[in-house]
Amino acid sequence: MTMLTFAFCTFNRCERLEKLVGAMRAQTCPVPFEILAINNNSSDATLQVLEHLSRQPGPRLRWVTEETQGIVPARNRAIAEALGSDILVFIDDDELPDPGMLEAAADAILNEGAECVGGRIRIDFEPFGRPGWLDDEVAGFLGALDHGPSPLWVQDERTPVWSGNVAYRMEIFRADPALRFDIRYNREGAGIGGGSDAIMFRTLLARKARIRYRPDMVIRHLVDEWKLQRRYFLRLHYRAGLRRGRYQLPEYPRTVMGVPPFLIAQYLRQATQALGMQLVGRPGALRQGMNAANTLGCLLGYSQRSSHPTPQE
Repeated sequence: MTMLTFAFCTFNRCERLEKLVGAMRAQTCPVPFEILAINNNSSDATLQVLEHLSRQPGPRLRWVTEETQGIVPARNRAIAEALGSDILVFIDDDELPDPGMLEAAADAILNEGAECVGGRIRIDFEPFGRPGWLDDEVAGFLGALDHGPSPLWVQDERTPVWSGNVAYRMEIFRADPALRFDIRYNREGAGIGGGSDAIMFRTLLARKARIRYRPDMVIRHLVDEWKLQRRYFLRLHYRAGLRRGRYQLPEYPRTVMGVPPFLIAQYLRQATQALGMQLVGRPGALRQGMNAANTLGCLLGYSQRSSHPTPQE
């Protein structure tokens, strides 16, 4: 019998779990499904809430505690726990699924032959409201995703799918025990950034996996208030640059103080432009500052490559 595991990883968000699990249980699905919670060393009342919710009617809720801190160990633990299922669907603990989300995921894998499928991610700014300075381009870095109203097969990085709303055919993980989320892109606790879902997506693209986008697979991302500040986006891009510099940039033959000179020039140019735009109140100053923060991260990350070696392909 076909089985589906609907999983979320959680850290210190006990106040959101009742609504999340309720919305997960309310999903319709053409196959039986369980709900799997990966508790990542929460210090609040998460375990007590999960115990209470496990006794409520509806699809079974089970949970385990992953003691290695971070989203990557938690997601990989979910994969390990779901190896006996046919489909694994991920949602985050700061999200809620719209009706039909699970049914769309199962249909794409069971009837359309997808090995991976993702859907729309809508940003919910309530109850804090959307800041006036937060334009659509910058808001996209809160995880919004919408590739339009029609299903499509993903062919390249222009139409990504993210792990806040993604499903996998479990055979791809059973067939290759090395196919897991990359620990180099871990994010611990309430930290910022990570990027392990982007690396998984690119890995599947490189393997020519059948990746599907379904517009009827919809979740709402409930944005934390601390993310609605300019410095969050600057730090997010700095952290992304740090990992890019450590693990993704090629080795350059010419360096100054351990980094490529063109990166130094690029950072100085971007930082100067961002400061000038900020001083005159020109639109786009934050976005330019994000570019500068990313390049600064690349600089520092590249200089740290000896202590964070990139594995040989």
